[in-house]
Amino acid sequence: MTKQRSYIIEHMEDDMHAWCVLEYKHMLSNVGGEHLWFSCLSEACKKNMPEELKQAHCHSEDVLHLPGVDPKRVCLLDPAATSELAPEDGDNFDYFLFGGILGDDPPRDRTKELRKLGFAGRRLGPVQMTTDTALNVTRRVVEDRVPLNEVPYIDHPEIHFSKHESVTMPFRYIAEIKTITKKDGQVKSVKKPLMPPGMLELIKKDNEMSFDF
Repeated sequence: MTKQRSYIIEHMEDDMHAWCVLEYKHMLSNVGGEHLWFSCLSEACKKNMPEELKQAHCHSEDVLHLPGVDPKRVCLLDPAATSELAPEDGDNFDYFLFGGILGDDPPRDRTKELRKLGFAGRRLGPVQMTTDTALNVTRRVVEDRVPLNEVPYIDHPEIHFSKHESVTMPFRYIAEIKTITKKDGQVKSVKKPLMPPGMLELIKKDNEMSFDF
């Protein structure tokens, strides 16, 4: 295992929305505050940021002006990059940069704002991921040395809230294998998407609001 790397989230939303907070907390739990940076935070974002997230490095400056960060040692995770992330990139870079944006479906390529800054780029495969998933996959590849195609995934999972209520998520997630016992006593292994705590409740709430005429 290589030494722990650092992860920079260039916040690209106008505020600290609920989805961002849950994803950012998930990142914090995965890599720790010492190795997590939030850049380009507006005053409104910093005001509305939960205290828990302030364990990370929190900056108003953009990624090019973070103290002590050498842009030559930064790798941008970019869906348009020509090379896929590989375990040896953990030796080539000290920082891995992500756009802290709410995922659009279809994607609007908002990463181009970071791409034009000239960072080396790597991609994480052909399917769009949530930002916390992208960070977690990157960590597994560059720190745990797991090849990108050996990370277990689940694409576009359907989330069931009740017998008649479900929503399909338009993203790729890391898959967790969970064992469930059915009513007849049979034990079954199922793949579930790895999501931040509280995300299912937020998805359900947002889904209910979308049908509230």
